[in-house]
Amino acid sequence: MALIPPFFLDCVVAIGVGADADKREWKASGFLYGELIETKDSGEKKYRIYLVSNRHVFEEISEESVYLRFNPRNVLETVHDYELPLYDEEGNRVWVAHPDEEIDVAVTNINYQLLREHAMQVNFFRGDLHGADVDELRELGITEGDFLYVMGFPMGLVGQRRSTVIVRSGTLARIRDTIAGEEPEYLIDSFVFPGNSGGPVISKPEAIAISGTKAQSSAYLIGIVKSAVKYRDVAISIQTRRPRVIFEENSGLADVHPIDFIQETITEHEEQLGHRGKMKELFYKIK
Repeated sequence: MALIPPFFLDCVVAIGVGADADKREWKASGFLYGELIETKDSGEKKYRIYLVSNRHVFEEISEESVYLRFNPRNVLETVHDYELPLYDEEGNRVWVAHPDEEIDVAVTNINYQLLREHAMQVNFFRGDLHGADVDELRELGITEGDFLYVMGFPMGLVGQRRSTVIVRSGTLARIRDTIAGEEPEYLIDSFVFPGNSGGPVISKPEAIAISGTKAQSSAYLIGIVKSAVKYRDVAISIQTRRPRVIFEENSGLADVHPIDFIQETITEHEEQLGHRGKMKELFYKIK
């Protein structure tokens, strides 16, 4: 019995740095997200595919490229790493962050077709089918205590022969203020660590609900991990009564942005880069 559609796992990618494959460090998570751009009379849908992660992930990278890891469809083959340039030939940045600096979301084009041609085991979240924005969360009756999953690559644990997404469970800890439009992020009760940044948050389907509420028959993409909420413990000097050392511990809570900001960032991407952005759907297979 699967509670997460198996292809959801193929939407999540590890983001690494370092040109030397043997020394490459896997710093963060991201996922592929499709914006619906056309529905044909036949019912066929056309999507533009983006890599979604956090603003701080790209801002903190000093290199000109990042590396993404994918599995070949042939299970006997090992992982393939692809180089994704962050700047074009003129030195212009090809990734775009949300216009509000407080929103930790960024997107960039990705050459999804090339991955398919190379027979990678890859998929993407379809925004119109698999995503639930704040209005949809309200309609679905999502509230505190509902179960969820966090997907990504905490602490750089990407696997060796094959890329293996780590899935952890959790619950919604506080979301009413976000659904009411008062806060740009909500809290989940789930441990996240360095490497989880930029990973997707998925609602858990539930066949049973208490009277007066709705059962959830499907899993939805409901957010993107921003960061863990840290607990700060201050050591005070007995002599001076002043703070001497501050310890930070993982509180077990994490901040998550709803997916509304992904679409807003995609809109910003199109406004800033337009045709130039579409032409720079670059990807280089390097391993």
